[in-house]
Amino acid sequence: MRSLPARLDAVLVQALIAAALSFAHLHDLASAAGQDGWKAWAYPVSVDLLLVAAWRRLRSGGSKAAGWCWFLVALTASLGANVATAGLLDLDAVPAWLRILVAGWPAVAFLGGTLLAHGPAEAHEAAPAPKPEPPAVEAVSEPAPSSVIPVPPALVTHARKVADEHRARTGTPIDTSTLRARLGVPLPLAEAIAAQLT
Repeated sequence: MRSLPARLDAVLVQALIAAALSFAHLHDLASAAGQDGWKAWAYPVSVDLLLVAAWRRLRSGGSKAAGWCWFLVALTASLGANVATAGLLDLDAVPAWLRILVAGWPAVAFLGGTLLAHGPAEAHEAAPAPKPEPPAVEAVSEPAPSSVIPVPPALVTHARKVADEHRARTGTPIDTSTLRARLGVPLPLAEAIAAQLT
């Protein structure tokens, strides 16, 4: 059990070292391609964020095609910078095609990040919102398949109060259609309630 934290620490240290080296290579390549100052620092952040967004999509359990696509794009950018700055490329004479790729990277990263963050995987990640439970009166609004409609005692009690109030106000017993309108229930249920009020 004690070896687990040591192993996790070693993995974390390895990841930090790899991230720092890759970050430096991306910065150097962007700087050599004409991106000065803060812009050269923004390139490695952009690549790393796209990698993280793609990895998150792959781990989400949803559609993985977009995740793999953008993960490979970001990984190619990162590996390309690592290899290019390892002596295979003269950083004092960066070719025009590489300057074009570096200059076009922000638009590519923005597109990938937007598609990953706002793509259809959200539908898989988010559980559907539960439907609200209807109030007790509405819970029995659908008639039962049998000829006898069960009426909850609480509903009968409420209907009795409504009927008494109607009689006190009008001097006449409440009819089924008025009871139905006051309770907001279907006609078969209103008839079953009216039968229990007499």
